[in-house]
Formats: sequence, C-alpha cells, structure tokens
Amino acid sequence: MAPGEKIKAKIKKNLPVTGPQAPNIKELMQWYCLNTNTHGCRRIVVSRGRLRRLLWILFTLTAVALIFWQCALLISSFYTVSVSIKVHFQKLDFPAVTICNINPYKYSAVRHLLADLEQETRAALKTLYGFSEVTSRKRREAQSWSSVRKGADPKFLNLAPLMAFEKGETGKARDFFTGRKRKVNARIIHKASDVMHIHNSKEVVGFQLCSNDTSDCAVYTFSSGVNAIQEWYKLHYMNIMAQVSQEKKINMSYSADELLITCFFDGVSCDARNFTLFHHPMYGNCYTFNNRQNETILSTSMGGSEFGLQVILYINEEEYNPFLVSSTGAKVIVHRQDEYPFVEDVGTEIETAMATSIGMHLTESFKLSDPYSQCTEDWSDVQITNIYNATYSPQICLHSCFQAKMVENCGCAQYSQPLPQGADYCNYQQHPNWMYCYYQLHQAFVREELGCQSVCKEACNFKEWTLTTSLAQWPSEVSEKWLLSVLTWDQSQQIKKKLNKTDLAKLLIFYKDLNQRSIMENPANSIEQLLSNIGGQLGLWMSCSVVCVIEIIEVFFIDSLSIIARQQWHRAKGWWARRRAPTCPEAPRTRQGRVNPGLNIDDDLPTFTSALSLPPAPGAQVPGTPPPRYNTLRLERAFSSQLTDTQEAADHAINCLLPYPHLP
Repeated sequence: MAPGEKIKAKIKKNLPVTGPQAPNIKELMQWYCLNTNTHGCRRIVVSRGRLRRLLWILFTLTAVALIFWQCALLISSFYTVSVSIKVHFQKLDFPAVTICNINPYKYSAVRHLLADLEQETRAALKTLYGFSEVTSRKRREAQSWSSVRKGADPKFLNLAPLMAFEKGETGKARDFFTGRKRKVNARIIHKASDVMHIHNSKEVVGFQLCSNDTSDCAVYTFSSGVNAIQEWYKLHYMNIMAQVSQEKKINMSYSADELLITCFFDGVSCDARNFTLFHHPMYGNCYTFNNRQNETILSTSMGGSEFGLQVILYINEEEYNPFLVSSTGAKVIVHRQDEYPFVEDVGTEIETAMATSIGMHLTESFKLSDPYSQCTEDWSDVQITNIYNATYSPQICLHSCFQAKMVENCGCAQYSQPLPQGADYCNYQQHPNWMYCYYQLHQAFVREELGCQSVCKEACNFKEWTLTTSLAQWPSEVSEKWLLSVLTWDQSQQIKKKLNKTDLAKLLIFYKDLNQRSIMENPANSIEQLLSNIGGQLGLWMSCSVVCVIEIIEVFFIDSLSIIARQQWHRAKGWWARRRAPTCPEAPRTRQGRVNPGLNIDDDLPTFTSALSLPPAPGAQVPGTPPPRYNTLRLERAFSSQLTDTQEAADHAINCLLPYPHLP
C-alpha cells in the first residue's frame, strides 16, 4: 500500500464517526476533505508536515478567492450588450417633412394687434440708442400711428420695464422709457448663468418681472441689447396672440397655396393637397408632407435628388415682423409620421434665393430595455402624461413635463399645441403672474431642478435621419428672368405682385442611397454561456464540477447547520432536565472517607471479583498478583501470604467503593 493510502486508512480508522453524522464541525470537515473530489482540500489532510499543510491551505484559499472573483466578474458582466450593425438595401419609406415659414403671421393681418407694443419698442430704442427706425418699404410708410395714444402711460414697459445696467453699478439701472436711472431692488439673473455679478460684467440690458404682489422681483439680463429687446418683445407678443382664437390665427398665417408654389416627388407632380396643416404657436401655419394620409405612407424607389421631394416656397419678406424675427427663410424638419414635429428645437433653416439640398441616410436603432438599460418602449413606465398624442420620444416627454409644471404652478400653458387638458394659453388678463412664473420655471428647467430630465427616459426603438445639407445659388443669373416670370404668371391668382428671388427658396429632400443601417443591441451573454464560464473557472482553479458545488452546499450549509442545531438541542434538553430534576439534600461530610455516588452501600462487603471489576481510583495503582517465591517450601506460609495479598486487594476495593454509595 502506498504511504498516502496508509495515512488515509489510519486517519479513517481513528475517526469514530464519519459523514454528516459527525458529532462536531471539526470531524465533519476532516471527513469532507478525505472524501471530496477537490484535490486541494484532500492534500490539506493527507500532507505530512506543517509546512506542506500550510502551503496547501494557502493554495486552496487563493484558488477559492480567485473563483469568487472571476465568478463575480462574470455575473456583473452578464447584463452587457453587444452592438451589431446591419445594412439593408431595399425600398425605403419616405419620412414626414414639415415646412414652416419663419414668420408665423402676415404682418398686415396682425399689425392692428401689435400697434401699442411696437410703438413702445421703438420709443425704448430711441431712448436707449438715440435713433428711430427708418422704414423704406411702402407698407411701413402707409402705416398710421394716429390710433396710438400719445402721452399715455406705457402699458408694456410698466408691465415688464426694460433697463440697462452700467458697469460698476449694482443697485441702479437706466429705464428705457424715461431714460432716467432708477433704483432696482431685485435679483439680477443672467440668461447664461445663475446669479450674475454686475460689477464683474460689461454693460448689459434686461427687463424686470415681478409677482402679483410685487414683493418678489427678478431682472433678467442679456449681454446684447438685441437679445434683450427680442426676448422682451416675444414675451408680450405671445401674451397678445394667446387671446386670439385658433381659427383667427390660422387665417392670419400663410395658406398652403401661398407657401407652396411648386411640388414634385419621386418623378410625379404634387400640390398643396398632399400637405397637412399643422399650426404651431411660434411658427404659425406649418404643412406636413407624407403625414400618413388615407393610412398610406409614400416610398421612394431610388436614391438621388430626382427621386425625392422638390418644392419652391414663397417666403414674402415684406410681410415679416421686424421685431419678432431677424432672418428670412423657412424651417424644415424630417420626422416620423407618428412623431410630433418640434420645429423650434431641431428644425433646419432654408435661405431665400438659394437651393437647399438635404441628403438623408436612414438609421434605425433597437435598444434593449430593462435590465440592460433604462430606455422605454412606450409611455407605460414614464410618470408623465403625453399631451401631444404622439409616439414616445425624449423631446415629447420633456415638453410634456414642462407644460405640466406650467399648469401646476402658473395655471396656464405656453408654447404648446395641443393644450393640456383643462388648461388655456397664458395671457396677462387671465393670469397676471404668468410671465414671472414662466421665467422662474424656465430657469429651474435649464438647471435641471424640475426633475424632468431624471423622469424622461431614452426611447428603445427610434428612427433617425442623418442630414447632409448643401447650398447653391438659385435661380442663376442667366435663368432668373424667365423663371421668375413663369412663376409670377403661375401664381397670379394667389400673389398680386411680381416675384423676385429674395421672396423664393427652393428645397430638395432625398435619400442619398437606399441603404438602411440598423443598429441592434443583443445580450452579450446568455444563461448557457454564464454557466459554461463559471464551470470553466471551477475546473481551472479547483478541479471542481457542478456535483462538487452541490456537495459543498450540502456539507457547509446543510450538514454544518444540522450539527449545530443538534448540539444546541442537546444543550437545551440537558438544561431542561436539570431544571426539572428534584434537588436532594447533601450528605454530611465525615472524616472517615468520601462517599462514592456511583455505589449503593449495603451491609454486605464487596466480593473479590466485584472489587476487581470496579474502575481504579484516580492516581491509585491496582495491585497485581505477586511473583511466586521459590525460596520457601512451606505451604502454610505461602497460603498466608496469598491471603494477606487478597486481604489487601479487598481493602483497596472497599476504599474505592466508598466514594460511590449509589452504585449497586
């Protein structure tokens, strides 16, 4: 037999009880190490010498630690994704295209509503910068300001005073209307930062807004007077237009026949009937092409500008509001058919007298939802009401959240179409505090203090069109004369003037090619791969299998706990027995000897045989048979000696029995 097997057999022989029935944890661990298939644990027991045993203990613990570390890495990396990109060549659905004029309403239709506001704006410009606006266009010259009350108190400048702060002055500002300095007891907030320190900045221009009781005021400043005046004008402009009905505002804006002069799609002519009206609070009448009319979506058969959408737009710069917009052209946005077009956020501007070509590449993304990411597939797990009746997108969620905060704190909605349920547009007559409330909420929204950014999630599935824009002068000098003449003749019923190139803009939107790129997320690991990797780690470091893992669970958890529970049960049982046992009075101590509780002393003395069968007293030696004496032949003497020895053994036995009187 090999030396290792001899040691193993010897250890097994010395163990009184083996297996889960071991009386304590130590013996259970010894039995496990000898019978397990993990080599490290067995070597701890069978190794000779302390050094080898310590080394094997160290190696085994290191291997166990590495297994736990590797398995933790495998489990933590289980919820990771792998990204695959696929390119498909196929016939593509054309997206929805929304087109808006930058100027929302024709100036000739709304100037009677804005007469007082524009007069105060011009007066403020003259007071601050020392000049009056000079208009050369006929519509400006024909405009009469006689209806404006001269010498009356300014309505809009009192509501939100325009003022200028000079460098080094923190508590005084120059009023736009009066031109005199006035004391300012309000917080000064810059649009690009939090609280602005005036003495560290150059001269700035802003306006003051106060709450209803004028106890809390704030001055919103801008680094440029252009931005301040436009923002101030826009604030009052929205307040005025909020009091006009939706039907009247649609009539004041541009019709489809006025905005769209020519239309051509995928080699086929189209007209205004292929566009759907969409009214935007800031851009007036907008028109959407391919908006799923009659439940059909148009598609394109080939890539290139000849097979896309081509339109010529009539911009009509003479009808532009000079203080509301400072550029001419149109805005266009490409989006899904079921998506709300946020023109003010992601729209692309189109210049006049230019041909704007927009080439598209379609990318469709598919993300994995929880637990791989925090994206959402619909509105079910987003605690915000969708007021736009459109498919989910982060922009819709953020706008819905902001409008809900507006209705909750200000009692009205702003820049929203449609309106939230039960709300109306903000105006000063019905909601005197809305301007101050709006700017406070807007600043909190920018600083992410409203909680909208944390509530709104990314969409799991979405389409994205990557746009490439190029410009070319249009029409060219050689074709300008005949082209403008033909367009003027075509639009003679809608436009009562001769067209010029600054009133027109050409737009081309098309697919560069029909390659659709799909970005898909897939789980990087599966349950089968995870179990396989964990099994590989167990086999590498401990030569262990799934059966060994089950064995470890059984021994270290089930058997160990059963042993501990059994020991605790025996302790409790003994404690209960001692508690219920009757107490006996102690026997009086005597000097003659000790009482043996293991014996019951009666009148008969113990025999020789019973005395020899008793256990020896602690520290005493049991007398044995004396050696024979060969130097004597007298029988009597030998017999006497044997009796003497027997008597001594009997006396010794009696002395041993005395401490155990309860034994039989």
